[in-house]
Amino acid sequence: MTFSVRIAVRAYELDTQGHVNNAVYHQYGDHARWECLRAAGISVDDLVGSGVGPVTLENTIRFHRELRDGDEVEVTCAFEWGEGRTFRIRQEFRRADGELAAEMTGVGGLLDLQARRLIDDPEARWRSLARTPAVLGL
Repeated sequence: MTFSVRIAVRAYELDTQGHVNNAVYHQYGDHARWECLRAAGISVDDLVGSGVGPVTLENTIRFHRELRDGDEVEVTCAFEWGEGRTFRIRQEFRRADGELAAEMTGVGGLLDLQARRLIDDPEARWRSLARTPAVLGL
């Protein structure tokens, strides 16, 4: 399942060339990931209450088309599960006309907030926290 959220580009997010500053894509991606978790039925309080917090270990962005002031962008969020302590999140940033503006691939984990180490099976923990695990591809 691929989750998506629409975001309006705001003038203060632009760089001197008049398009969205590269750092803002990270903010858009982060917003989409939190909205995805909310759609799965997971809140910040749920995470902290269970003793874990999500961490970003790596993000790679590939830019294709510019986003400008007044554009709307649809940001997707698709979790990919494997073995070990990490998982991948693939995100696309599409303009209202459907053109792909950017792609972001991230690697994340769940941090044990007391031990300050990644937990061994993040997929199982996400599944146990989510009221609608299918939103997370579980």
